[in-house]
Amino acid sequence: MNAHAPSQSPTQPPRAAPHARSEYPRLLPMTTRLRDIDVYGHMNNVVYNEYFDTAVNQTLVELGVLDLNKSDVIGLVVHSQTSYFRPVSFPDRVVLGLRVGRMGRTSVTYEFALFRGEDETAAAQGSYTHAYVDRASNQPVELPPVLRRALEPLLHASAPA
Repeated sequence: MNAHAPSQSPTQPPRAAPHARSEYPRLLPMTTRLRDIDVYGHMNNVVYNEYFDTAVNQTLVELGVLDLNKSDVIGLVVHSQTSYFRPVSFPDRVVLGLRVGRMGRTSVTYEFALFRGEDETAAAQGSYTHAYVDRASNQPVELPPVLRRALEPLLHASAPA
């Protein structure tokens, strides 16, 4: 056995291939900001989650199912993951693709892809899961029917409803 040969961890799934722009029903254009770029000249990994969070919250506000200050039910991120394929820099124009990967009884998994310019394949992609809770008690609640109806058009075809 070659000690220097790379090995795949038995507990780590194989790396996903970059998604295509056409796989995402909602596309949100954005422009990178100078402050997003780190000393290596590309967008810092933590910034991708800010873009993903903006895509979800902007969508929920535009769909009329979230008032950031008053909604009784809010989503809290309980899991996130991101895969990176190509660097993004400043002042790149990017498009965030958003879809719903899974809707459970009390949670939603949102899936994202970030496309640079007119690229058809993702520079990065990921997901995060919102657990929905009562804002006052912080206790889990079932997804409100209005939220479920608003998200159904974003549900990925292979995702369970």
